[in-house]
Amino acid sequence: MKNIVPFSACGCTALLLFLHSTRALFGADVVPARQIVNPYGQTESTLRSLEENKQKQIQAAQTWKTFHDFTFTDRWEESGIRFEHRPVDDGAKDYKAVHYDHGNGLAAADVDGDGRLDLYFVNQLGASQLWRNLGRGKFEDITATAGVALADKVCVAASFADIDNDGLPDLFVTTVRMGNVLFKNLGGGKFKDITAESGITVKRAAHSSGAVFFDFNKDGLLDLFVANVGVYTRNEKGRGGFYLGRSDAFQGWQFAARSEQSILYQNLGGGTFEDVSRKMGLEHSGWSGDATFCDLNQDGYPDLYVPSMSGDDKFYENDRGQRFVEKTAAYFPKTPWGAMGIKFFDYNLDGLMDLYVTDMHSDMTSGQIKAGDQDFSPRFEKQKSDVWCSVEWSPAALQGASNNILGNAFYQNQGQGKFVEVSAKVGAETYWPWGVSVADLNADGYEDIFVTAGMGYPLRYAINSLLLNERGQRFVDSEFVLGVEPRQGNRIEKEFFTLDCSGDDKRHALCRGKSGPMTVVGTTSSRSSVVFDLDDDGDLDLVTNEWNDRPQVLVSNLSEKKPIHHLKLKLVGTVSNRDGLGATVKVQCGPKTYTRFHDGKSGYLAQSSMPLYFGLDAATRIDRIEVLWASGKKQLLTEKIPVDASLTITEDR
Repeated sequence: MKNIVPFSACGCTALLLFLHSTRALFGADVVPARQIVNPYGQTESTLRSLEENKQKQIQAAQTWKTFHDFTFTDRWEESGIRFEHRPVDDGAKDYKAVHYDHGNGLAAADVDGDGRLDLYFVNQLGASQLWRNLGRGKFEDITATAGVALADKVCVAASFADIDNDGLPDLFVTTVRMGNVLFKNLGGGKFKDITAESGITVKRAAHSSGAVFFDFNKDGLLDLFVANVGVYTRNEKGRGGFYLGRSDAFQGWQFAARSEQSILYQNLGGGTFEDVSRKMGLEHSGWSGDATFCDLNQDGYPDLYVPSMSGDDKFYENDRGQRFVEKTAAYFPKTPWGAMGIKFFDYNLDGLMDLYVTDMHSDMTSGQIKAGDQDFSPRFEKQKSDVWCSVEWSPAALQGASNNILGNAFYQNQGQGKFVEVSAKVGAETYWPWGVSVADLNADGYEDIFVTAGMGYPLRYAINSLLLNERGQRFVDSEFVLGVEPRQGNRIEKEFFTLDCSGDDKRHALCRGKSGPMTVVGTTSSRSSVVFDLDDDGDLDLVTNEWNDRPQVLVSNLSEKKPIHHLKLKLVGTVSNRDGLGATVKVQCGPKTYTRFHDGKSGYLAQSSMPLYFGLDAATRIDRIEVLWASGKKQLLTEKIPVDASLTITEDR
């Protein structure tokens, strides 16, 4: 059991007491003469702990049965990317335990048709940015010419999808109470705002979060589900125009009046959408930050899984495109209490889609903000917060937490609609997790997991997790072995914000007894991520969107360490939607069959438009490719299938 420090929802009460107890914590004996404040103040001990964990992981790796003799190196400097995430003040200098600190998404798509994936970084204060891929790991900023900056909005998530089947990925961006935005891709890297004519506007702008495109009625047009969190802000505005967060934001799920319904939009064609939530029986409210889809009952219609960050997740079965029916208990009797990241994938090559759900908020009860309480051991970080309910909240306040898992969940698909939760057995627990990116990082045919994590100011550092899939039997913690942790240059802290203690900020809690400028330090942390072959060498690389920081561009050297065999597969629908979303692809190499479900889901708060990647292990030949399109059509390829190359499959009419 985790060593729990009493801590209310998302650390709200204890954290505020911590911040305002500045006389003891930030006295003259703590603050150096050059006016730098570090609320966490455990840099050396943290680095020692990380080094100890690294040595333990290196030793453990000697027994691993999965290939791990490769590393990731942060090539941010060489990439040319100069985006830097900026949070609203409620997530930094005026920190509150409010949903702004959940951060922002990162989405990828080939926006200009040159065959290379470009990156869209979502921001809170200041412009979101679109970076064009120049090849070989280099990027250039095309935000201005693309027209997608949205510098006057507090943005949250981004999704790329071809809404009009013209072969160009369009862009949808969500915001906090400032109206969501739909951009049509005009080609050549330029976009046009078509929100007003699209029909996605609502009378009351919501606290929107993740958005997912999928074709729920199989008409060949991508529909849209937008997850709305709930009312966590007031009407007053702060610096930069953001809506100030409520002091009790993380108790909001306890009050029905603060719920916000998520919205299902049906694509009517011609770039127009209609709210069909009521018509389809999908009037979901549940403090949800994201969503994903998969055809679990294999009837040809995509079902929808919507996590809740404060309570029960919901699974909606699609009744042949006519309505959605809530059937959570039938598939997933217990779900994580504080779910964030989600991904369906076949981890053990049995052809069935398993489900991984990360739980952030259960871990927030063990925030460990008191000096000396920091436990960085794998023992701590790999265990559930299973005493959380008895220590922190009553079962009534938790909405019947006996139905919940207090930590990550990994549901192994047994077939015929039966799932078994095996997170402990397979090693899928992580600490303070956000989003999930799933991809075959060592090209052995089994997909691995990258989990972004951490909180930033004013809490302690938490590692990003890289879970290598050991032949479908278990996941091994490999972030230290593979160079993902610790960060380049042991960069676990950064300057978070500056206060003017003789001016505008003189009444700030940290300025008590101080004058002049003061720099406040916070820990680094990641939120979203995307995985693709950034430098065209055949292996997969990682890019993150950070919290109040610049990205990490983690480039793999796998292709230099061993001969790798792979296939990059682009789907082009004709009867189905042009992106091929909702298709299932099976690639057979000898006795092994690799199954991928095309959902575009990579990382937290994002949906991307990318080719599917198949690691082929030692195979130098592909015997067969089977595509089950979203339309229901089945297509087979058995001849002249390339290896170590990119392949486009166009749906037969």
